Amino acid sequence: MIDINNIKIAVIGLGYVGLPLAVEFGKTNSVVGFDVNTDRISDLTSGIDHTLEVSNEELSQSSYLSYSSDIQALKDCNFFIVTVPTPIDEYKQPDLTPLIKASTAIGSLLKKGDIVVYESTVYPGATEEVCIPVLEKISGLVFNEDFYAGYSPERINPGDKEHRVTNILKVTAGSTPEVADFVDEVYNLIITAGTHKAPSIKVAEAAKVIENTQRDVNIALINELAVIFNKMNIDTEAVLEAAGTKWNFLPFRPGLVGGHCIGVDPYYLTHKAQAIGYNPEIILAGRRLNDGMGAYVTTQLIKTMIKKRIQVEGAKVLILGLSFKENCPDVRNTKIIDIVHELQEYNIEVDIYDPWVDKLEAEREYNVIPITEPLPNHYDGIVLAVAHQEFIKMGIDNIRRLGKDDHVLYDLKYMFAKDKTDIRL
Repeated sequence: MIDINNIKIAVIGLGYVGLPLAVEFGKTNSVVGFDVNTDRISDLTSGIDHTLEVSNEELSQSSYLSYSSDIQALKDCNFFIVTVPTPIDEYKQPDLTPLIKASTAIGSLLKKGDIVVYESTVYPGATEEVCIPVLEKISGLVFNEDFYAGYSPERINPGDKEHRVTNILKVTAGSTPEVADFVDEVYNLIITAGTHKAPSIKVAEAAKVIENTQRDVNIALINELAVIFNKMNIDTEAVLEAAGTKWNFLPFRPGLVGGHCIGVDPYYLTHKAQAIGYNPEIILAGRRLNDGMGAYVTTQLIKTMIKKRIQVEGAKVLILGLSFKENCPDVRNTKIIDIVHELQEYNIEVDIYDPWVDKLEAEREYNVIPITEPLPNHYDGIVLAVAHQEFIKMGIDNIRRLGKDDHVLYDLKYMFAKDKTDIRL
């Protein structure tokens, strides 16, 4: 077993999850942060984090942290933490390619006594069924004899400056009781909120995947209620505010469900469920409903434009916001793009404005180029899609001025009072 006083940590994957973790460990321990993206390594070496999760000051405080895109820079490390993405493919099936590549790279360096901890969200069993065999095959070492494994699911909330890696309670697990104790001890070096040691890696994996599945299903329920109330001409927000006066009513709100977690993780669980012969009903129903909200929003907007006798074909619509959530540059799996594509089906000219989003990333990921200020004022429709602080500060009157004398304003995020907008979700 590794001596905790001689621990040398490697963090593989320096995105929204890996970088904050590497920075915290790097304040007191030897850490090498690895990423295959050489531009990312160059930026971090220069003290720049384009995800905005870590400030320049925080980067400078991590005295024992170095960065590299060369896997050989990790050869002296003995505690590997894997924080690579776990996306879904075009068929909504888990894509474990990044995880397998990371395991292959680590396997080429693995030594006796080393520990590999995975933080990436997976289905229960993936660590031991997919990752461990790769480590064994590449290294030639025997699991739980020569090397060990752990699992500690990430709980990063992009853009959230209150809930940070150190003050979010951390779930930990290990492949043996002794390793579980050690992994827990390592994370307690930086986690001020404390840890919860799960009885097995599978339990920890399952706990993570249901956290976001639960949120997805709850939001799907509220989205369905919003559709029903809209048909009844009842204000959904007013209903939720009234129901929220009961002490145990959960404060979910309708909306587009995107991002790297809530809109993705349920498919990992349903994939495993189907693999063992069970067809999940509620989870997949919630996914279908949430995935269809972009089309529903577009239909509402078009209907309202027609009622106001606004010519739909050739109309100009401005979408305020592209990131998957407010005050965050993250565009991964953003469902705003669904509205863009739906509107384009009507031959509508769509402009997107988002002061948080990197334009090159938007073009690379979605083939769209957000516009820059000054914004024109010729729109037939305006969609308040993301509740960025900049849009709230603009105020409803300034936003209205971006539209023609006769236009439709759709407030997806309840940013302004009902009587100031034309439609709300």
